[in-house]
Amino acid sequence: MMKTFDFAKMPIVDIINEILVDASKKGASDIHFDPYEDYLLIRIRVDGVLMDYAKVPDAYRDYLTTRIKTISKMNITESRLPQDGAIKETLEGVDLDLRVSSLPVSTGEKIVIRILDYTRSMAGLDELGFSEENYKKVLEMISVPNGIILVTGATGSGKSTTVYSMLQHLNTSAINIITVEDPIEMDITGINQVQTNSKIGLTFATALRSILRQDPNIIMIGEIRDTETAKIAVRASITGHLVLSTLHTNTALNTIERLIDMDVQRYLLASALEGVVSQKLARQLCPHCKAKRKTSEYEKMVFKTVLNKDVDEIYDTEGCEHCHDGYAGRIAIHEVLRIDQDIRDALSNGKPKEEIRKLVYGTGNVTTMLQDGLEKVVQGLTTFEEILKLIELEDDDKISSNSALKEAIIETKESLAAKEQEGEYLGAREELVNQKDKQKNIYSYEDVESLDI
Repeated sequence: MMKTFDFAKMPIVDIINEILVDASKKGASDIHFDPYEDYLLIRIRVDGVLMDYAKVPDAYRDYLTTRIKTISKMNITESRLPQDGAIKETLEGVDLDLRVSSLPVSTGEKIVIRILDYTRSMAGLDELGFSEENYKKVLEMISVPNGIILVTGATGSGKSTTVYSMLQHLNTSAINIITVEDPIEMDITGINQVQTNSKIGLTFATALRSILRQDPNIIMIGEIRDTETAKIAVRASITGHLVLSTLHTNTALNTIERLIDMDVQRYLLASALEGVVSQKLARQLCPHCKAKRKTSEYEKMVFKTVLNKDVDEIYDTEGCEHCHDGYAGRIAIHEVLRIDQDIRDALSNGKPKEEIRKLVYGTGNVTTMLQDGLEKVVQGLTTFEEILKLIELEDDDKISSNSALKEAIIETKESLAAKEQEGEYLGAREELVNQKDKQKNIYSYEDVESLDI
């Protein structure tokens, strides 16, 4: 349901405040201000899905954009170059910590506000959805005196939340922890946090060189972005420091390959890398309305093939006042790799990717992301369809060797895509029918049916 504002009577300051507070209360992670020719469309991302929130008439879009840039300390006279800003306010009793980005596009200036939520990080490692086995592996990793631990995943997959939870667990008065970040997303008492500034030459690499002279026990690097940072991080980890960082890769095996591509020497990587935590976020089933249903034949095949379990019933979405289309919140799907001696030997001896893959996934030491996701489906935390969209099942060794199952999965994905397209069609048709009622039959039924969507 789109929200409406009386822009003619309501001050822009109050409208912006209401948008920020309301989006935060709805659990949104981002607010998008998308410029079109005749209006500005506001969308919010809830549980990973963007949804329309409000429309701003063209006459008021500049006022709204200027207000956002002002409170986020951007240059309001500059609209030709991208800018970054931040907002830290308490509005209506809601503490807001926001990151703001502006980007010039063909139709104007697009602004995106990221709403930072630290509640998961503050709750601790045991609240992040790790399975019992994976949780034990993570505790073993962060208990080592030196080495490098990487948390990987796509943008917005909760990497920072996991890393901050690790730091919270390790943060004691007996340990010197220093971080280098861009930006500092969460202030933690007892931890020395460095904000990079490329304009004055304070990059991850230059900050790391100085940090090594500050007698650290633990170093956290916000993100490994280039070869120089990767090499310094690895060398720091083999000289007596525990290094935590993030990387944009999808799986544990991809992480090893990426570091090798960054020209990190194999013998250094073999001795430095302690573990990899790869993760994605799946929408979580609403506890108020989720309902059981029978599994289909191909779903049974997937559960049997991947988990070696006979699963006759799983939970699915219903929808109620407490959720969005049957989902409420998100849960992490993990793949946790603890580097053992066999993998170290394969890396240092220059073994090819296929052999390393067998050591990573063929020994049963790693619960793949697919296995972890399906276990959470069995537990009623998410849906089979959500895991199907999130993870490429065909890439899993057990799936790829089963041609009948692979074919069934392709058919199911096509069916899901068709349902989504049908939903878009019906949504557009319903919107035009509503317009027809409101605008006294301006649109005919034929106009609606001829829509090209």
